[in-house]
Amino acid sequence: MTFRSRPLIRNLLLALAALIALPLVASGASIATAERKHWSTARWDSAGLAPNPLTLKDAVVQVYAARVWGWRGAFAVHTWVVVKPAGAPGYTRYEVVGWGGAPVRISQRTPDGYWAGNAPELLHDLRGPEAAAAIPLLISAAERYPGRDGYVMWPGPNSNSFVAYLAREVPELGLELPPTAVGKDWLGSTTVFAPAPSGTGWQVNLFGLAGVTAAAREGLELNLLGLTIGVDILRPALKLPGIGRIGLPAHSATAAVNPS
Repeated sequence: MTFRSRPLIRNLLLALAALIALPLVASGASIATAERKHWSTARWDSAGLAPNPLTLKDAVVQVYAARVWGWRGAFAVHTWVVVKPAGAPGYTRYEVVGWGGAPVRISQRTPDGYWAGNAPELLHDLRGPEAAAAIPLLISAAERYPGRDGYVMWPGPNSNSFVAYLAREVPELGLELPPTAVGKDWLGSTTVFAPAPSGTGWQVNLFGLAGVTAAAREGLELNLLGLTIGVDILRPALKLPGIGRIGLPAHSATAAVNPS
């Protein structure tokens, strides 16, 4: 290393530190000033994003994300998948949680419910024949999820590790997870190279703590200690820890179609 290269490296490291710290400070300030209730008294009801299964007979697959409760919401979201086969009268919800029994939960909970008072965001919406084809694949992938017997909030396996695994196993889904889905890059204790969750590229990662993802949908992402910094080239946007995506939206999923 030459003497002249040292200032450049130092400046790059300082810029990287700023890209991590400043968004987290901004996100943390937003969480700190928001009105908060205890999780047990917070909203868990429908946000009105899922189509009414009694009026929409087509198959549906949807993926949601919502900020987690408390201070952790400054860093991360919780993600889950819901499916409705064609003609079914209701949804089945697939997710991982860290309390009260086995981590993998398969239930008929509200498909688009608030998460401890935090509004969900619709990340992906698949309907009709494509959804019908994906549903059995998702069910099978959930049954063989390798992290089903354990839960580690950080760096994984957690709820986002589970949804990322489903996406990798069912690339037809074409799912891109947000940069705030901490744990999405956890590949297991023995795997360091895998497809990106969207199925449009690849990633290298060490235990969810450090790695790189390069894919058409995700763009270029750097993972450091579970936090994501990246840039999306095709749909220009900057990806920052805590804040998430700044720029064009990652998806065209529309809100709500659930008439009351």
